[in-house]
Amino acid sequence: MNKKAVVVFSGGQDSTTCLFWALKEFDDVITVTFDYNQKHKKEIECAASIAKELGVENHILDMALLNQLAPNALTRDDIEIKMGENGAPPSTFVEGRNMLFLTFAAVLAKVKGAKHIVTGVCETDFSGYPDCRDVFIKSLNVTLNLAMDYGFVVHTPLMWLDKAQTWELADSFGKLDYVREKTLTCYNGIIGDGCGNCPACLLRKRGLEKYLKNKKCDNKLGEKINE
Repeated sequence: MNKKAVVVFSGGQDSTTCLFWALKEFDDVITVTFDYNQKHKKEIECAASIAKELGVENHILDMALLNQLAPNALTRDDIEIKMGENGAPPSTFVEGRNMLFLTFAAVLAKVKGAKHIVTGVCETDFSGYPDCRDVFIKSLNVTLNLAMDYGFVVHTPLMWLDKAQTWELADSFGKLDYVREKTLTCYNGIIGDGCGNCPACLLRKRGLEKYLKNKKCDNKLGEKINE
């Protein structure tokens, strides 16, 4: 049985949690990070640093063409970061990003002899990004298998988890503090708890506060039961 996996890895909360998940599930894990001229370029350094610390082979692929094709708030200073209006996705949505990332990850996976691809996309807290939906992932999985005549399996450990549950998953691996302190989710490129104001930081913060509150309540309930 093929037990080798490629993790699509940005160095953020979600992809780092997925990396820890993959390290438990597979014998051999590789990470791939994409440089698409994102303003928060520090995430590339962060991803490389985490991979090195964990002893995981990391590949950085140039996807700068995305910036040319799909103007967005993550790559352009003249586009404001804001939520979508009238059903449209936020200005941080990069057209085709996950489709391209997973496709290139699949090419790398086949070259490396891996049949498993892991990505941190999530339909529960997905901000309206259409390429984070489960139906898209399943569709692309079939397409990749047909295109390369190879038995890929695309794994989405966070697909049905909200941010609080994602923190819980990290904690179950004993990695809550690691993810909180060493990952970069912030659109302004600040590691850890971030700037606290951008949409990514607010979502991350709300999830952490909810999880810690639930954990505290569970601990108190456990203490009462044991009295």
